[in-house]
Formats: sequence, structure tokens, C-alpha cells
Amino acid sequence: MLLNLSPHIFWDVDVNSIDMEKNGVFVLQRVLQYGLLKDWLIIKSNLGLEKMKSIAVQIPTLDDVSISFLSNLLHIEKSEFRCYKNRQSNQNYWNY
Repeated sequence: MLLNLSPHIFWDVDVNSIDMEKNGVFVLQRVLQYGLLKDWLIIKSNLGLEKMKSIAVQIPTLDDVSISFLSNLLHIEKSEFRCYKNRQSNQNYWNY
């Protein structure tokens, strides 16, 4: 499955060394950050929504758009995401 994904997603690691069971959080995060629509569809068809739900809430960092996308698609409250909880606990002293 990983070999079918766009090569630019895993530019810094050997794709053959990635185990989807052990590294699911890493893979899903990379697809959300750098993947194309075809990559998203491959991950979605291989994992299924329930497996993606259990993986998605563990991702340590995601942008706001990805959190909103996953929240709506998987029917998860934003507050259940690890990355959302971590962001709320960090104070932002400057607004850019």
C-alpha cells in the first residue's frame, strides 16, 4: 500500500521500513500534511474509517484545516484530538 503513495510524502525515510500497524500515526500525519487526493483515497480505502479514527486522535501535530477535515469526516469532536489538546495548553503570546 505505501509503495502506491506519492514518493514525496516519505522523502526522508525508507518506505520499505515503515510498518502500517506500528507507524500508522506517522503515515496518516504525512498523508494529511503532504499527500495528494489520490494518497488520501488510498489510505482511506486501506484503513477504513474506524481504524483511521483510532489513529487520527493520536497524531501529535496537525494544522487547523486537517483537524477540521478529520473532525467532520470521522465525526469526532476537535477536543478529542491529541494535537488539539496540546495546542490549547500552549499559550500564544503573540498573534501574527
